[in-house]
Amino acid sequence: MNRKIMGATLALALAASPALAADEVTLQLKWVTQAQFGGYYVAKDKGFYEEEGLDVTILPGGPDIAPPQVIAGGGADVIVEWMPAALAAREKGLPLVNIAQPFKRSGMMLTCWADSGIETPADFPGHTLGVWFFGNEFPFLSWMNTLGIPTNGGPDGVTVLKQAFNVDPLLQRQADCISTMTYNEYGQVLDAGVGEDELVTFKYEDQGVATLEDGLYALEADLADPAFADKMARFVRASMKGWKYAEENPDEAAGIVLENDATGAQTEAHQKRMMREIAKLTEGSNGALAEEDYQRTVDTLLAGGSDPVISKQPEGAWTHAITDAALN
Repeated sequence: MNRKIMGATLALALAASPALAADEVTLQLKWVTQAQFGGYYVAKDKGFYEEEGLDVTILPGGPDIAPPQVIAGGGADVIVEWMPAALAAREKGLPLVNIAQPFKRSGMMLTCWADSGIETPADFPGHTLGVWFFGNEFPFLSWMNTLGIPTNGGPDGVTVLKQAFNVDPLLQRQADCISTMTYNEYGQVLDAGVGEDELVTFKYEDQGVATLEDGLYALEADLADPAFADKMARFVRASMKGWKYAEENPDEAAGIVLENDATGAQTEAHQKRMMREIAKLTEGSNGALAEEDYQRTVDTLLAGGSDPVISKQPEGAWTHAITDAALN
């Protein structure tokens, strides 16, 4: 066969061969499309996932979507979840493993009316406090347990109001304090016309009872597959590149989030403010879980009153293997 025929044959063979397909990854978010997840949307928009040979689908969450249930049912490869919920699921038999921790700090806090007379945590007794449940109550219960404040009402205790994911109980004076996130509900209170001087805030981070939020979790059995582990390492590497870009370009990142919000429910001003606040929580993180932060979370959960979210020290609940591979 002469050189021309060989060349033509090779060209035809290459043309007939399909391009190497990108590895598919499905990410389930903990909540709706918003700047809380800006790093992932940035990584997709900027082509960081594509550079790693990944085709990533981002699934928004919502009040009726539990990420652990989604991954247990095979609907996602990796989920964004708060560590209390992930550890609770693990103890109940779903072997979730923390593979990366983009959020270094907690955004949870209590926001109180200044005219309620609450200036320090010692002033909580006798007041009504709005608390999120569905696993989000455990840092609060641990905090009250540490302070020795009962949560069943009375002059020496606090009355706990099961709070929906809005700020109405504070605005309507149904509670003296409510649960808020630095990047979301606190801004909603301000948007309602309340001045910062009318409020007193208590960040869980400052009280020493903060638990880790918005980590990345995969199933233990999946991680035992070297090909899947490699895919997760590439996913984490690209995601952290997205988070760093979002930190440095918060307004652009907020715009990317808005472009991906199919509901159109988010406003530009709110998302820009949220992205700037989120950047404070991811700042300094390279994605690797800090063991001391993990242990603080576990200790907080174990101290969560008479019905703690976990009953014993977890085993195998996290790994550095993925971030080690991603960072090297």
